[in-house]
Amino acid sequence: MDALFALAASPQAWAALITLIVMEVVLGIDNLVFVSILSNKLPPEHRSRARRIGIGLALVMRLGLLSTIAFIVGLTKPVFALPFTAPMGADGHPMLDLAFSWRDLILLAGGLFLVWKATTEIHHSVDPAPTDGVLDKKQAAAATFGAVITQIILLDLVFSLDSILTAVGMTEHLPIMVVAVIVAVAVMLLAANPLADFIHANPTVVMLALGFLLMIGATLIADAFGVHVPKGYIYAAMAFSGLVEGLNMASRAAAKRKAAKSEGTLH
Repeated sequence: MDALFALAASPQAWAALITLIVMEVVLGIDNLVFVSILSNKLPPEHRSRARRIGIGLALVMRLGLLSTIAFIVGLTKPVFALPFTAPMGADGHPMLDLAFSWRDLILLAGGLFLVWKATTEIHHSVDPAPTDGVLDKKQAAAATFGAVITQIILLDLVFSLDSILTAVGMTEHLPIMVVAVIVAVAVMLLAANPLADFIHANPTVVMLALGFLLMIGATLIADAFGVHVPKGYIYAAMAFSGLVEGLNMASRAAAKRKAAKSEGTLH
């Protein structure tokens, strides 16, 4: 207890907590976009529950991983290496790391899954398959709900591992990590419904979000091979794309208002 009071009185601890909360919230954007896109495929009455379950499971996974920090750190140790010679870069160092740890394998699997899922969703958006109405609505909703939750759990594991490894690298104090994770997941929970509704109401945003997931999946695959793309570049690109799309939406809204005003003048 004395250690907790000492930690609470430390300015460095508060600075680390605020920094870690910001990092965890930013890292949670990927998870939140994925949950939003998947949950929007469900009937309206099931969407909010799927988001709550998905984000709740993310919290459980993160706290569970925090309780096994020594095990998590051990996941970064190489377990095997490919019997190939990696190409050399201009600096004389290998361009790829062909020694894989369990963390690398998890990131690789998660990245491949994200690339596959985003590509599939983009294909369905461009060329939607007609529904034949064979399944009963309740059976279809239940089957889809189970599939959505399963996919959310799989990606929760990948994003949770990335989140916890980031936390471990930023501070050695477990209470700070726990508080940062809880606050970040609470923010995700509050933002889940508004973000999902916004994505659902704007079809062009859906395609943009799927493009983000495709890029994040490619980044995870690159990370698994030792090619570390700075997260700042990824989120800067996402922010710029979001800004451009926001300007497009504002332009379309202005055009609609102008058209409506012209119609009213003619009548």
